[in-house]
Amino acid sequence: MDCIFCKIIEGTIPSKKVYENESVVAFHDITPQAPVHILIIPKKHIATMNDAESEDFALIGEMHRAAQQVARELGIADTGYRLINNCGKDSGQEVFHIHYHLLGGEPLGALVGRKA
Repeated sequence: MDCIFCKIIEGTIPSKKVYENESVVAFHDITPQAPVHILIIPKKHIATMNDAESEDFALIGEMHRAAQQVARELGIADTGYRLINNCGKDSGQEVFHIHYHLLGGEPLGALVGRKA
Protein backbone atom coordinates (compact mmCIF):
# COMPACT_ATOMS: atom_id res chain seq x y z
CA MET A 1 0.00 0.00 0.00
CA ASP A 2 1.31 3.44 -0.88
CA CYS A 3 -0.38 5.44 1.89
CA ILE A 4 1.72 8.12 3.56
CA PHE A 5 -0.28 7.83 6.80
CA CYS A 6 0.22 4.06 6.92
CA LYS A 7 3.96 4.70 6.52
CA ILE A 8 3.86 7.18 9.42
CA ILE A 9 2.07 4.56 11.53
CA GLU A 10 4.67 1.89 10.73
CA GLY A 11 7.49 4.38 11.37
CA THR A 12 9.05 4.46 7.91
CA ILE A 13 8.16 8.18 7.57
CA PRO A 14 8.95 10.36 10.59
CA SER A 15 6.37 12.56 12.29
CA LYS A 16 6.18 14.81 15.32
CA LYS A 17 3.67 12.86 17.40
CA VAL A 18 1.62 14.45 20.13
CA TYR A 19 -0.56 11.43 20.97
CA GLU A 20 -0.59 7.70 20.40
CA ASN A 21 -2.47 4.73 21.76
CA GLU A 22 -3.19 1.24 20.40
CA SER A 23 -5.62 2.50 17.75
CA VAL A 24 -4.97 6.21 17.04
CA VAL A 25 -2.00 8.48 16.29
CA ALA A 26 -1.94 12.29 16.30
CA PHE A 27 0.91 14.38 14.90
CA HIS A 28 1.74 17.86 13.64
CA ASP A 29 0.76 18.66 10.05
CA ILE A 30 3.82 19.45 7.93
CA THR A 31 2.02 22.38 6.27
CA PRO A 32 0.07 23.94 9.15
CA GLN A 33 -2.91 26.14 8.37
CA ALA A 34 -3.16 27.51 11.94
CA PRO A 35 -0.78 27.89 14.91
CA VAL A 36 -2.00 24.48 16.08
CA HIS A 37 -2.63 22.00 13.26
CA ILE A 38 -2.68 18.35 14.26
CA LEU A 39 -3.70 15.35 12.18
CA ILE A 40 -5.54 12.56 14.01
CA ILE A 41 -5.58 9.20 12.22
CA PRO A 42 -6.67 5.67 13.01
CA LYS A 43 -4.03 2.97 12.75
CA LYS A 44 -6.51 0.97 10.68
CA HIS A 45 -6.50 2.05 7.04
CA ILE A 46 -9.94 3.30 6.01
CA ALA A 47 -9.83 5.36 2.80
CA THR A 48 -12.72 7.79 3.45
CA MET A 49 -15.45 8.36 6.00
CA ASN A 50 -17.83 6.77 3.48
CA ASP A 51 -15.78 3.56 3.73
CA ALA A 52 -16.19 3.30 7.51
CA GLU A 53 -18.34 0.35 8.50
CA SER A 54 -20.36 -0.20 11.66
CA GLU A 55 -17.44 -1.96 13.35
CA ASP A 56 -15.33 1.20 12.78
CA PHE A 57 -17.62 3.57 14.68
CA ALA A 58 -15.93 2.90 18.04
CA LEU A 59 -12.59 3.69 16.38
CA ILE A 60 -13.99 6.98 15.08
CA GLY A 61 -15.16 7.74 18.62
CA GLU A 62 -11.60 7.06 19.81
CA MET A 63 -10.37 9.65 17.30
CA HIS A 64 -12.75 12.17 18.89
CA ARG A 65 -11.48 11.29 22.36
CA ALA A 66 -7.91 11.84 21.12
CA ALA A 67 -8.93 15.25 19.71
CA GLN A 68 -10.31 16.31 23.09
CA GLN A 69 -7.17 15.22 24.91
CA VAL A 70 -4.78 16.82 22.42
CA ALA A 71 -6.77 20.08 22.47
CA ARG A 72 -6.50 20.15 26.28
CA GLU A 73 -2.78 19.32 26.26
CA LEU A 74 -2.00 21.97 23.62
CA GLY A 75 -3.98 24.62 25.48
CA ILE A 76 -6.74 25.25 22.93
CA ALA A 77 -9.66 23.40 24.52
CA ASP A 78 -10.96 26.44 26.40
CA THR A 79 -10.48 29.02 23.65
CA GLY A 80 -11.85 26.79 20.90
CA TYR A 81 -10.76 24.69 17.98
CA ARG A 82 -12.01 23.27 14.72
CA LEU A 83 -12.18 19.54 13.98
CA ILE A 84 -12.47 18.80 10.25
CA ASN A 85 -12.83 15.63 8.20
CA ASN A 86 -12.64 15.96 4.43
CA CYS A 87 -14.37 13.14 2.57
CA GLY A 88 -13.62 12.68 -1.12
CA LYS A 89 -11.85 14.71 -3.76
CA ASP A 90 -14.38 17.57 -3.93
CA SER A 91 -13.91 18.21 -0.20
CA GLY A 92 -10.18 18.60 -0.64
CA GLN A 93 -9.19 15.19 0.75
CA GLU A 94 -5.63 14.61 -0.42
CA VAL A 95 -4.61 11.55 1.61
CA PHE A 96 -7.12 8.73 1.31
CA HIS A 97 -6.82 7.45 4.88
CA ILE A 98 -9.47 8.97 7.14
CA HIS A 99 -8.17 11.71 9.36
CA TYR A 100 -9.22 14.75 11.31
CA HIS A 101 -7.56 18.13 11.18
CA LEU A 102 -7.49 19.73 14.64
CA LEU A 103 -6.98 23.48 14.13
CA GLY A 104 -6.71 26.25 16.68
CA GLY A 105 -4.46 28.62 18.53
CA GLU A 106 -6.01 31.79 17.10
CA PRO A 107 -9.46 33.00 16.02
CA LEU A 108 -10.26 31.02 12.86
CA GLY A 109 -11.92 32.65 9.86
CA ALA A 110 -14.71 31.40 7.66
CA LEU A 111 -14.58 27.71 6.90
CA VAL A 112 -15.20 28.11 3.16
CA GLY A 113 -15.66 31.00 0.80
CA ARG A 114 -18.33 31.33 -1.83
CA LYS A 115 -17.36 30.72 -5.44
CA ALA A 116 -18.32 33.41 -7.92
